[in-house]
Amino acid sequence: MRFGLAGFPGSGKTTLFNAMTGLNVPVGYGGEVRVGTVRVPDPRVDFLSRVISPKKTTYATINLRDVPGEYGAGAKVLSPGSLHEIRDREALCLVLRDFLNPALEGDPDPLGDLRAFHDECVLADLAVVERRLDRARKERADVREIDAFETCAGALEEGRALRVLPATELHRGFVKGYGLLTDMPLLAAVNVAEDQAGEELSPELAREVDQMGGAAMVLSASVEAEIAMLEPDDQAEFLEDMGLPEPILARFIRTAYGLMDLISFFTIGREDVRAWTIKRGTVARAAAGQIHSDMERGFIRAEIIPYDVFAEHGSEQAVKEVGLMRVEGKEYVVVDGDLVHVRFNV
Repeated sequence: MRFGLAGFPGSGKTTLFNAMTGLNVPVGYGGEVRVGTVRVPDPRVDFLSRVISPKKTTYATINLRDVPGEYGAGAKVLSPGSLHEIRDREALCLVLRDFLNPALEGDPDPLGDLRAFHDECVLADLAVVERRLDRARKERADVREIDAFETCAGALEEGRALRVLPATELHRGFVKGYGLLTDMPLLAAVNVAEDQAGEELSPELAREVDQMGGAAMVLSASVEAEIAMLEPDDQAEFLEDMGLPEPILARFIRTAYGLMDLISFFTIGREDVRAWTIKRGTVARAAAGQIHSDMERGFIRAEIIPYDVFAEHGSEQAVKEVGLMRVEGKEYVVVDGDLVHVRFNV
């Protein structure tokens, strides 16, 4: 999963990036893009690894790209280069400042920042869509492609995010690959002062994010940076004192998975126990392709053990002996927690 971490200068975006990745990137305005990879904690992977004792254990990961923000022409903008850096991401996380920053003038305005970012993305997408639409008409492209880009243009001209358009209205197969920012899943991270770390999202901001088809969460990046530096036992005590249920990484991952409708399935063996991330509703053959393209091409069947069944019986052999391992075809919809063994031939 590839997230672009965006935000205007002073939002605390880099502090949040450091807290989640464990890196120590200097905090400041502008600068180069920073990239970090974080492991997705999963107690199911921990259990499978303890039982099987493989040579290697591979967790799912999230790749974060911290894109610097810039001021321009007296208004908050992201440069064309910054926008380009997030076009190849799978999702966006927008960090919104809701705390006093002595280095900046004026009070925080997370709602105004959200709208400014949305407007920027709408204009950037409209430029891409209009260029492609003009070329598609001249080339007499597939009428369905022209229709898809006309639908995009109409929504963007009205100031609407493309992500709110249902599949029945927008054929995304034709616009995929253009990196349209308003069609990417959006997670708004509202960065508050330390004494507000446990507070709820304001109703007005919640409504605005919902209208844009996104999700939102409240955090204090400075608090999370402190937590990240503590030992696990000390973290639990600190979280309790702050009224927080868990560290930011766990909350971020859970919110991101829900926003993108993602699930995990597992492959197990003496060489490797591994978690794989797929969209909910993915069929077995397509899931096999996540492991290797040959598996999808030569798919025969999938042997399935639900995680809870494996945990109850303790081994693959024990599950087979009680007849609870299932054999499924290519159209089987993989369920969160499935242990999958693919039979294939190429």
